[in-house]
Amino acid sequence: MSDRAAAGYTGIARLFHWSTAALVLLMLPIGIVMANLNVGPAQDTLFHLHRSIGVVLLPLVMLRLLYRMSHPPPPLPPTVSASQRRVAGITHWALYGLLLLQALIGWIATSAYRAPILVFWLFELPPIWPVDRPLSEALFAVHRVIGLTLLGLVCLHVGAALFHHFVLKDAVLRRMVRG
Repeated sequence: MSDRAAAGYTGIARLFHWSTAALVLLMLPIGIVMANLNVGPAQDTLFHLHRSIGVVLLPLVMLRLLYRMSHPPPPLPPTVSASQRRVAGITHWALYGLLLLQALIGWIATSAYRAPILVFWLFELPPIWPVDRPLSEALFAVHRVIGLTLLGLVCLHVGAALFHHFVLKDAVLRRMVRG
């Protein structure tokens, strides 16, 4: 095996990955709870947290993509089949694309609704769309579908990493954990 194939991800790539993972894993349950349960006064807090995390995720994912384009990931071990490589590539790019799209749709939908986007109660983002409640409701429906799709992709991604680690016992997960 070449040194490149044996290498793991860089420290910066791992920082981007685990920061994004932590924020997404925090944001998804907040989004599900705030959209489906009436939790009284905590509802507004959940909405503000959800929006704040989205505001952090948008530039984080953009920076992560720029870094990824200039720093390709180490190759997968040769034991990973061509079909698994394709699925892994599609899953990764779908995660990137949907995370960006999700944040933008959330910002447009919230702007069209005219709800404030308070970023961790420190400052407010300006609206980027004129008031349009029907559009807002339609976009929030799309936002929910994308959120559930992201949840499925995250489960697939985590499940594949754990499968590689515990069943196949290869270095796929270790590359992102230890570098």
